[in-house]
Amino acid sequence: MDMPNRGLEPLRVPDEFWHRDDVAAGLRDRDVGALFKLIQRYTGASQTQLGIAAGLEQGYVSRIMAGRKVMAIDVLERIADGCAMPDHARITLGLAARGSLDTVALAIADGSSSTRFDHGSPDQELESLELARRVAVTDVGEETLARLEQAVDDLATRYPVTPPDELLQAVRRHLSYVARLVEARKTLGEHQRLVVVGGWLSLLAATLDIDLKHHRAARAHLRTAQALALQAGHAEIHAWCLETKAWSVLTDGDYSHALALSQAAQRIAPPGSSAHVQATAQEGRAWARLGQRKETSDALNRVAKLVSPMPRPDRPEHHYRYDPGKAVAYTATTLAWVGDPAAESYAREVIYRMRTAETAGRWPRRVASAQLDLALALLAVEKLDEACAHAQNALESGRVVPSNHWRALEVVAAAESRGLLEARDLRETYEAMRRGA
Repeated sequence: MDMPNRGLEPLRVPDEFWHRDDVAAGLRDRDVGALFKLIQRYTGASQTQLGIAAGLEQGYVSRIMAGRKVMAIDVLERIADGCAMPDHARITLGLAARGSLDTVALAIADGSSSTRFDHGSPDQELESLELARRVAVTDVGEETLARLEQAVDDLATRYPVTPPDELLQAVRRHLSYVARLVEARKTLGEHQRLVVVGGWLSLLAATLDIDLKHHRAARAHLRTAQALALQAGHAEIHAWCLETKAWSVLTDGDYSHALALSQAAQRIAPPGSSAHVQATAQEGRAWARLGQRKETSDALNRVAKLVSPMPRPDRPEHHYRYDPGKAVAYTATTLAWVGDPAAESYAREVIYRMRTAETAGRWPRRVASAQLDLALALLAVEKLDEACAHAQNALESGRVVPSNHWRALEVVAAAESRGLLEARDLRETYEAMRRGA
């Protein structure tokens, strides 16, 4: 059954593969044969490559794929390692998470300490007291952690109003500080809270990188955020990671991938959480870009149902606390993309709400996006002059981030395709905005 050179190279299986419904079913049922077939279909790996990765003979892989059950834990472990299976998939398969032992093990079995427990000593009470003393030693403290957690909320609240490059600098400074604290002495509880703080900050950094089209940095920050979410067992951060990646690939035009990621995020997110709502809204936008009206409408209806019992948060500007008022803006965008004339009334409502005295100045980016949505909707119903005026206002606002330039270009291109006189001015303004990004 074993190969002499086993486990030479793990298979390169994309993370989103492990969030597919058929993969989840195979993991729950421990149907390794079905998993192998799905990996083959998704990656093109041969039976020989599967065997090399998992350290199994090709013939044994063939028998597994023909229906032979795999019950031995050591074989399942080798298969999980060979497929680079993430922790949430390992757990579904019935295996321990790879990242779940390191923190406690290092805290208790720290080889650098001069203190040793005498396991032959009858005085076990003193041993327990010594362990408690060592675990309680900290250079971090409650005040530092509380201020860091507050900083996460403050930074996330600044997201709608602060230029992304400026906010990213602040987020990176906080990440650097958290990294130093991770190396400091601290309790296990403090370590857990630091991991969560680091997860949120890495996620926000990734979001800002996406806004700025810093693709490599965005991928790195998303990987870090997801790893920290798994270590902390924080389902909402994990779901936000997938939703954020969904938005990133959607802006790059990969709508089917965005759809799969947004649906995976919904499966992971705590039911009714902000991440759950946002991922559902993202699914609607992906369906809209794919031109599927029925599925788009279904997603919007699910968002409305999720949002209806939600109170307005104390800080509605907070990027990771879903504001029910945001649903109107998402509906405007989604309907504009799918070509529904109803987008016009929703976009007008967003602009009206955002420009009231109560919210003036709090949502400049959302206003700019709504103006682009309204322009696209107005072009569709031949209200050409007004469409160009709203598009011009959005382009001149300085609030269309690089990741949304493609949305602005859609409006410019639509105006040009109609031969409008205003199209030339729109193009010039768009190019100036793009050069200044």
